[in-house]
Amino acid sequence: MASKTEKGKSSGNKPNALQRPVQPSQELAAIVGNDPLPRAEVVSKVWDYIKKNDLQNPENKREILADDKLRPVFDNRDKVTMFEMNKHLSAHLK
Repeated sequence: MASKTEKGKSSGNKPNALQRPVQPSQELAAIVGNDPLPRAEVVSKVWDYIKKNDLQNPENKREILADDKLRPVFDNRDKVTMFEMNKHLSAHLK
């Protein structure tokens, strides 16, 4: 039976999209720092920030309430759903 590398699957040498470091925008860097990070780590740090600052809507945990740092990342919206959040984060990653 062929191994994963013989079938053309990732051999571990090339990072996938979630592992490749990306540069956060200035607005997002205020939350996650200015250094390039893997996309998954950016999302994790944003969630840490949301939880630390109690920014989930207590009546609907799927909604994120923007504070002064998150509002520019969320296109100046006061709240977004957790599903919309990733779309907004992507716009701030290069």
